[in-house]
Amino acid sequence: MQITVVGQGYVGLPLAIAAADAGFKVFGLDLNQERITLLSRGISLIEDLNDEAVLRNLKSKNYEPTTNPKTINQSEIVLICVPTPITNDNKPDLEALISATTTVGRNLKAETLVIVESTIEPGTCRNILLPIMLKESGLKLGEFEIAYSPERIDPTNKKWGIRNTPKLVAGLTDNATKRAEEFYEKFIESIIICSSLEIAETAKLLENTFRLVNISFINELAIFCQKMGIDITEVISAAATKPYGFMPFYPGVGVGGHCIPVDPLYLAHAAKSIGAPTRLIDLADQINQEMPGYFVGRAEEKISGLKNKKVLVVGVSYKPNVADVRESPVESLITGLKQKGAQVSWHDDLVKVWNGEESVALSSDFDLAIIATPHDYLDLLKLGNVPILNTRGSI
Repeated sequence: MQITVVGQGYVGLPLAIAAADAGFKVFGLDLNQERITLLSRGISLIEDLNDEAVLRNLKSKNYEPTTNPKTINQSEIVLICVPTPITNDNKPDLEALISATTTVGRNLKAETLVIVESTIEPGTCRNILLPIMLKESGLKLGEFEIAYSPERIDPTNKKWGIRNTPKLVAGLTDNATKRAEEFYEKFIESIIICSSLEIAETAKLLENTFRLVNISFINELAIFCQKMGIDITEVISAAATKPYGFMPFYPGVGVGGHCIPVDPLYLAHAAKSIGAPTRLIDLADQINQEMPGYFVGRAEEKISGLKNKKVLVVGVSYKPNVADVRESPVESLITGLKQKGAQVSWHDDLVKVWNGEESVALSSDFDLAIIATPHDYLDLLKLGNVPILNTRGSI
């Protein structure tokens, strides 16, 4: 069976390789020519997938990177795995998804199953994407199938990957659901069927809204613990000994990445459009947005002002051990420090270059070091006697 995976980024590429390993003929479709060129040479572009996995499937001819959308017309299944970020005013940005869906529609043949994996508001598959495909393909309702199966990628997670993370699946029709289930079960251990597209769409948003709300709460508790002079990390460890009814979350400079700061805003936007309350989501987002400013204030207190002080921010990616800086709260932290007159440098050997600046070496030549993203490789002894502000703790 031939399939096309539209989008060869952090979601689409691992999915394409997993399907290729399972014996499918996979076209990895992406508009980025540079990305396709590198993949064609067997060079993986993400931390979770090594070059050998790409090379293996290139050699077997099970995986073929391409910029040619005509592969869609040659495929029985097409999966859409493109980014769905937010706009500058915190609204859902469906530009890439609508563009990809339009391309799929223009090349769609009858009997094809289209599976959307991108994160979306409830009702998007039924009310936005399906009409686009009907219009662009000229096919009638029932002449092709559509399903939704939200991605659950957690970069660098060594325990949970594509194969062992349960997969939600919902189809517009029973047949679409069955076909999607039969496809995924070839390389994913557990498939969970949802009764409607909207159930699966909402479940995805719930997952990460739950995380935002709890992380924001822990960040508030960390502020309390700092003022009390107690260690938030020890508090969390103690609470986590309860074997039921508690799940540990940890504080930081704010949430970032492709899911936690974005998905709740999709849910809030959908809720507001139908007049449903989103007070808890709005407050959690507000707390998250305020955390960089809080740590700017902590930095001022720690070294008695920031004007003309040399400050090193350690780690700028949105989470440890990745080079991904999407929605990283560290950007707001650096901006806030500079606004206070600090001379700010940053160190991150995984990111290397960011916003026109380069990573600097860890050294003792600073007035303050702020640990924002604690990568495993860091040797903080290189800071010598530089005062350290750890955003992951309270003392």
